[in-house]
Amino acid sequence: MRRHLLDTPLLAAYLFNRPAAVALISPWIQQRECATSILVYGEVNEYIQGRPNYADLHARLLELLEEIPPFFLTYPIMRRYGEIRRTLRRTNSLIGDIDTLIAATALERSLSVATADGDFRRVPGLTITLIPRSQLTRYSAIPEA
Repeated sequence: MRRHLLDTPLLAAYLFNRPAAVALISPWIQQRECATSILVYGEVNEYIQGRPNYADLHARLLELLEEIPPFFLTYPIMRRYGEIRRTLRRTNSLIGDIDTLIAATALERSLSVATADGDFRRVPGLTITLIPRSQLTRYSAIPEA
């Protein structure tokens, strides 16, 4: 049963074998408890495109998405997106559109968002696992080239 939706910083950190991300996410993968959003794939793909080893990283990312399946946008997710935006707009606390769509996906799928982005705390009713960015930028076991 899926329980966690991985946001961009965590999926990217896991892709680069950052120890904190690997320690957190590996058990979730083994127990089939995590998923992501197709939007996270897009953001991670953009992040790795400028690297000289892009082809290898992209192939690894696609393999990873076989274990961490992405959810695609649906009408209910888009409807929830609109509800979140209207709620956040009332308090002048909007977050980025992609983050709002990720939050909407998590809420529609009854998942917690695992992230390093504190903006998700603004979304009413959303459960998050917040990992400090500093933990995700530490030593990588694989050279990032």
